[in-house]
Amino acid sequence: MAEKEKQFKHYPVDVKVRNFCGKSKLFFLLTLILIVIAIASSFTGVDIALEFKGGTIITYSYEGEAVDKSAISSELTDLIGTSVNVQDGESLEGGSKTLTLSFTSNEGLTVDRQAQVTDAIQSRYPDANVQLLDSNDVSARSGSDFFAKCIVAAIFAAVILILYIAFRFKQISGWSAGVCAIIGLLATLVITYGSVVLMGFEIDSNFMAVILTLLGYAVNDTIVIYDRIRENQEKMPGMYIEDLVNTSSSQSLRRSIRTSLTTLFAMVAVVVVSAIMGLDSIQHFAIPMAVGILVGTYHSICFVPSLWVWWQKRRGVETLKVIPKKKKKGIKRMFKKNMC
Repeated sequence: MAEKEKQFKHYPVDVKVRNFCGKSKLFFLLTLILIVIAIASSFTGVDIALEFKGGTIITYSYEGEAVDKSAISSELTDLIGTSVNVQDGESLEGGSKTLTLSFTSNEGLTVDRQAQVTDAIQSRYPDANVQLLDSNDVSARSGSDFFAKCIVAAIFAAVILILYIAFRFKQISGWSAGVCAIIGLLATLVITYGSVVLMGFEIDSNFMAVILTLLGYAVNDTIVIYDRIRENQEKMPGMYIEDLVNTSSSQSLRRSIRTSLTTLFAMVAVVVVSAIMGLDSIQHFAIPMAVGILVGTYHSICFVPSLWVWWQKRRGVETLKVIPKKKKKGIKRMFKKNMC
């Protein structure tokens, strides 16, 4: 092995080179464990939002102190005959608060049953000035259509990403680079899904928004590293592929961490503000988004480059060949010729 290493060229660099590729087995194992945990979380019970399975949503306004959500849920579950989810929040108008009831219902509530629900809440809190704001029946079909459109959008985005990376980075075997980036992206999405389930959040439109946002964000650092590999391929010809990737990843490390921390701090600020104001729906977007940013950064820096190197070595590639640039023809060349 020592004799083989002598065949490759070494170049001085201005950063501390970390051996990412040397820890590839650890990165692969960690990602695999996280994916298994995420998939196993589905067996603990997935809370699918009403907008995807159909049901009824009733919103009330009230005044005074916060209500006992568990007590209301228990009483209305006995009254309606199905599990009732209760959420409260701040009203945008005046100093009143909102109380939202949601439950699965194939046929919706009759007028009489809805009146019984309203009477039950008003009887429990007679001094809270409880008023009905809105009542809607949600069709499961519309939710299914929305979910299907999100899946189609995700698949379309994945195909576009592979094509973009394949053509932009064709000097470094672009197709394999694109596939590795998508594998890292899928792992990020699966782990983010597992975190949502384990935290007891609903699979709702907020979750789909997180998935669609991460489709673009999670591969950002990967593309930066690929770009640095392509650049170093020309500056450092004949370099061993592991050394080339380690050098490129180390050079991009500080930039990737700074970008991710900036976005992560913004998400933390959103979580804190939404927690103070009682905006659960915003928390259900910001917290999974923060998890996705952390996992996506790890995959972009550690997992994807190591996976790409493993793929190249399986193909017998130990150094990247420098593809000579084509001479540019056209107006600039004609201008120089006329000047002479």
